[in-house]
Amino acid sequence: MKRLKTDALRTVSLLAALALSLPLLAQDATTVFRQSCMSCHTIGGGRLVGPDLKDVTKRREKALVREFIVNPKKYLESNDPYVLKLKEDARGAIMPQIAGITPETAAALVDMIEKESALEVSQFVGLSMGDQPFTKEDVRRGFEIFSGTRPLANGAAPCINCHSAAGLPGLGGGQLAPDLTKVYERMMGRKPLAAWLQAPATPTMQPLFAKSALTNEEIVSMVAYLEDAATKGGRAEAPDRVAFVLLGFAGTALGFIGADVIWRRRLRSVRSALVRGEQ
Repeated sequence: MKRLKTDALRTVSLLAALALSLPLLAQDATTVFRQSCMSCHTIGGGRLVGPDLKDVTKRREKALVREFIVNPKKYLESNDPYVLKLKEDARGAIMPQIAGITPETAAALVDMIEKESALEVSQFVGLSMGDQPFTKEDVRRGFEIFSGTRPLANGAAPCINCHSAAGLPGLGGGQLAPDLTKVYERMMGRKPLAAWLQAPATPTMQPLFAKSALTNEEIVSMVAYLEDAATKGGRAEAPDRVAFVLLGFAGTALGFIGADVIWRRRLRSVRSALVRGEQ
């Protein structure tokens, strides 16, 4: 009897743990989609780099969709006509494997996509980007955001810290990350670029923008600037290393001069008292 009670308690505990984990799985699926899928896919917002995932389980078997998420390479290397059409529409862009993905997370993602597909408007519908020409003011604001002269609303670092682009003044942009002059063309237009800016998916940018996401207004301005940069063509000039070294020497010299001035004045009052005492 005692053993039966113990087994019953264990069963209740397991069921309770499972019940508590279900909302967590749903939350994790939403976070995973936002961080790893939203830059290439919408749910009801049309094609980006990858296909619109609204009602994807009505087009393909649910189990296959789960397996595809876990191991896309296996299917992308197959001769499945449906997958070949996806590759053709994506213009050669290949879906990478999501870091740390598990079958359980993939199942939660598919369930979440089904629920979002049933909504009139999904939270992952994406940012609406019309075809009307951007204004000079849009481009100017985007340049200010890129160059850091206009602070970002949520406190993110400006693009110029890591990226360069054609036409930047002074020493240009950072060399840590790619030149973004042609990123508008590489991302294949406004909407995919806007989706990328909403949720950058690279390992470097994810943690930087997880809590400091760009606002929709900032994204529109950035797209305007990067579209304009791609239209004008060219590429970012390499920074003048000689000028950089000379500026470094000049800054060091100014630092020494300032320290000398401060140090010289530091003991003047003490020395004056000593001199008066000697007299």
